[in-house]
Amino acid sequence: MIVDRSEVARSIIAHILQKEMQNAYIVTCGSAEEALEYLHREKFDLITTALLLPGLDGLDLCHEVRKSDKQHLTPVIVVSSDADTRLLREGFSAGVTDYFNKSLGYRKLVEFIKDVSQRHAGLVGKILYVEDSTSTAKTTQGLLQNHGLQITHVTNAEEALELLKASGSEAETSFDVVFTDFFLEGPMTGGDLLYAIRTQLHLSRQELPVLVVTVQDNEACQADIFHAGANDFIMKPVIEEVLMARLKSLLLIKHQYNVLQRFSRDMFQLATTDALTGVKNKEYLFSDGPEYLKKQKQLCLMMLDIDHLEEINEQRGHITGDHILHSVGRFLQHYFENKNAFLSRFGGKKFTLMLANHDLQAGYEVAEDLRRRVLQLQPENVEISASIGIADIEGMQKPSLNALIANADNALHLAKERGFNRCELYQPTT
Repeated sequence: MIVDRSEVARSIIAHILQKEMQNAYIVTCGSAEEALEYLHREKFDLITTALLLPGLDGLDLCHEVRKSDKQHLTPVIVVSSDADTRLLREGFSAGVTDYFNKSLGYRKLVEFIKDVSQRHAGLVGKILYVEDSTSTAKTTQGLLQNHGLQITHVTNAEEALELLKASGSEAETSFDVVFTDFFLEGPMTGGDLLYAIRTQLHLSRQELPVLVVTVQDNEACQADIFHAGANDFIMKPVIEEVLMARLKSLLLIKHQYNVLQRFSRDMFQLATTDALTGVKNKEYLFSDGPEYLKKQKQLCLMMLDIDHLEEINEQRGHITGDHILHSVGRFLQHYFENKNAFLSRFGGKKFTLMLANHDLQAGYEVAEDLRRRVLQLQPENVEISASIGIADIEGMQKPSLNALIANADNALHLAKERGFNRCELYQPTT
């Protein structure tokens, strides 16, 4: 909601905002009275208001917002070019969330609105609530649910810990914040739960924020709360505005952690995936391949090479050659989708494939099936074939990825020497 007595100002701000935040629902009002009529009917995520308005002024509007059952936690930004110290003090007492200096211009205001919107985004998240008082739990749980939060309530730390162990790190099952009483009845206190979260489950303050509630007259334990691993604490009796502000802050921490995790995974995916074929690349082979190899008691490695691709590139063009590589990559991915296999593009027209629980003969049977299926692909209506070299770890005193690749590559060269479109086993020279 944008409240300003100037129709031109409202129009400009709304226009820029709509371009920057295309999915935003924007309402403009020329007075506090008009704004209050909207606020009685609809709930808004953010309100900006000029200080000077016809009738009620911006601070009067903020007072009314704070008295509203529906809007009393909505951020309110006062836009003014002449907010002095006294006015600032009165404004924050009235419940103003922030001020913006109007002289900075409309575009800066829109940037400011976007920033505040992100910081005060609607409460979304799963809360594990640990409270052994039935009456307290009922009241607080209802309050939290009214703000749109998903609440799982348990009465003791032992049950909470089991839930956290079972939920794991999957987004669908994991909790965003733990909200617990520090003093719980039973073998484990809230402090013990907090300590277990940090030391047994090894969940950091960013990975699983924890808000602790403690009694008003127990200020001596505040240092213990932080030492145990809490992000923040509040006092009993719980004040709704304080609780919501604390939870918003912790949910933002969790949200930022999730974003960074996704970004990290995406970056790793990009760095270790071959863009043309969609399979893992050589970097991934040498970073994660040794660990995969180390875990296997029996394993074979195949080196597959697309025959005569250089000639196809010369005759049909490199775009056709790229389509062939892409088709072979997709085929290999699909072929080994549900098998304990480690597939990568080694480079050029070569692919490596490590297959667990396969000796040389079992690997040869898979390779022969692969070779026959490649003949049937005919990507871009081009007949293609593949030569495959196979080696395994049997007889290697200390299996290494480099040695295994070299052995499979030697077998591949033998396949080419013997006429292409064939599979050969590595035979160590004596």
